[in-house]
Amino acid sequence: MSAHPVIFSLTDRGQKLGKRIQQCYPASRHLHCPPHFRAEVEHCFTQGHPLVMICATGIVVRTLANVLQDKYQDPPVLVLDDQGQFVIPLLSGHEGGANEWGRQLADHLGAQLVLTSHATYTRPCYVLGMGCERGTPLSTLESLVETGLHLHQLTFAEINAIASIELKSDEDGLLALANKHQWPIHFYSTPTLRTYDAQLTQRSDIVYRETGCYGVAEAAALAGAEAKTGTKAELILAKIKNKQATLAIARAYLKPEVTL
Repeated sequence: MSAHPVIFSLTDRGQKLGKRIQQCYPASRHLHCPPHFRAEVEHCFTQGHPLVMICATGIVVRTLANVLQDKYQDPPVLVLDDQGQFVIPLLSGHEGGANEWGRQLADHLGAQLVLTSHATYTRPCYVLGMGCERGTPLSTLESLVETGLHLHQLTFAEINAIASIELKSDEDGLLALANKHQWPIHFYSTPTLRTYDAQLTQRSDIVYRETGCYGVAEAAALAGAEAKTGTKAELILAKIKNKQATLAIARAYLKPEVTL
């Protein structure tokens, strides 16, 4: 998230829950019963701050009704009951990342995630983004992939493609990995990967000096998933690495008319 989250609470129990949530996001603000509630919520929303609303869903809907734009511009909004039993991604679930953010928060709180978006019930597309040193062997790449898949309980069969930077288009290990698992492999130019700078969780000056972009694995994964589906992708695995390679995994959901 490029802007820090803002947490709003309206009850004593909600205030306690807000303090717990704030521990997850040290840069966040927690506003309990602000005197100008509607104005404060509208201001934070229009400034692009992700919102955690510990109150009734109806309150959130009525409060934000006049400032909503669309799912491509609105920041993500989560709604929680003040007991912290349920986490509802209310706005910008897929495009704004509220679904994944809600999943992370629910895991932290031990709460039930409540997903209602259409994309939740369509087939996801998973793309591996990889970078590596020249000459990295297949076994080293495959070991890293196994680690990444295990972290999200994915299988090799669920992966739809692999992606990297054009500089690696002749990398034997990557080509062998794709061939072994019958994955399409796609290579993207530096300018294309640079368009994902704002979504990177890590930026490397070393990688920039070598490739012209601040991160290969995450950017390639996002580019690959969006190219496969025609919809906005999200990182479900931020960059991990071993001594010779890096890996990230992105997920996007297919438009109804798109097939893999």
